Amino acid sequence: MKRTLEEQRIEFSNRKFLATPLAGLIVWLIIGLIGVFFSELITVWVTFIGTGSIVYLGLFISKFTGENYLDKKKPKNEFDSLFLFVIGQSVLVYAIAIPFFQIDHTSLPLSVGVLTGLMWIPFSWIINHWIEIFHMLTRTILIVFLWYLLPEYRFITIPFSIVLIYIITLIVLKKETNRVKL
Repeated sequence: MKRTLEEQRIEFSNRKFLATPLAGLIVWLIIGLIGVFFSELITVWVTFIGTGSIVYLGLFISKFTGENYLDKKKPKNEFDSLFLFVIGQSVLVYAIAIPFFQIDHTSLPLSVGVLTGLMWIPFSWIINHWIEIFHMLTRTILIVFLWYLLPEYRFITIPFSIVLIYIITLIVLKKETNRVKL
């Protein structure tokens, strides 16, 4: 029996959604810690490599959260495909981050922090929940604020602010189940 798009959306929306935010939290925490203890050059490389690997870490973590993104036995859901396109969109924004980085290397936490977070907006629409909009708006405001307020600590304060937003997001996602009902 073929499920309607609305049924698939409800099915998709009632998932845990812990693996990818956990992956983001871990990567940005590592970036912040590297920023504290190592040079900006090392932190730059960790930022590029780490943010580029969040999706892969999320795939790995999903096996332990019960989400198992790669489970071929789950019924096909169109919103899985849409979500992959949204992730692809977030990867393409490096076309903005890299040239900006080449002009000012300290722009990296700002550009990558904001641009890769854009995926939260369509995700919010998909699962019909407010936390993703809160995540993106708060994340963007904090990143820009810290970028101007503490320019010498951009590779530390910005990653840790993103970690804080991820913690709040994960708490809300963990507490709330069955976000969308028929």
